[in-house]
Amino acid sequence: MYRYGLIIPAVFLVVLAGCAARQKADSAGSKQHSAAKLKADTRKVTSEDGLVKGEIIGIPAPESKFSRLKIGMKLEQVEHLIGKPDDTNSRITGRQYQPFYFGGDTQRTEAFYKNEGQLTFSNIQHDSAVDTLIRITVNPKATGNRFSMDIKPKASGAD
Repeated sequence: MYRYGLIIPAVFLVVLAGCAARQKADSAGSKQHSAAKLKADTRKVTSEDGLVKGEIIGIPAPESKFSRLKIGMKLEQVEHLIGKPDDTNSRITGRQYQPFYFGGDTQRTEAFYKNEGQLTFSNIQHDSAVDTLIRITVNPKATGNRFSMDIKPKASGAD
């Protein structure tokens, strides 16, 4: 009787492991598909003066605010052209901690625009302000909030 008591948990573990492996394979396939699509929509761009290298992720609509932007623009120019962002976030990069690194890109600021996407600004020189546009991420479904989530609120009332 003791032998049969171990068979049920063993079968349960085998089925559970099989389901987990299938779920990992399905999610890995969808991640690879979305990563390939994102890579196809990413363009490496150099500023007009050739000093700033950046990238544009996605394709801005012809009449959108982001269609007027160019890599290498200053923060003041961007805000004058398309307005202030709905939300921002600032952080330091790993280059800040390298002992003998005296170049730029030690700090970044992300600006979030509703129904447009995200802009990333960086400092070009070590002690300069974080004010040079290096990345444009186009997302027409953007909420304009750095903490955007796809969680829907629960319906109120009796169900």
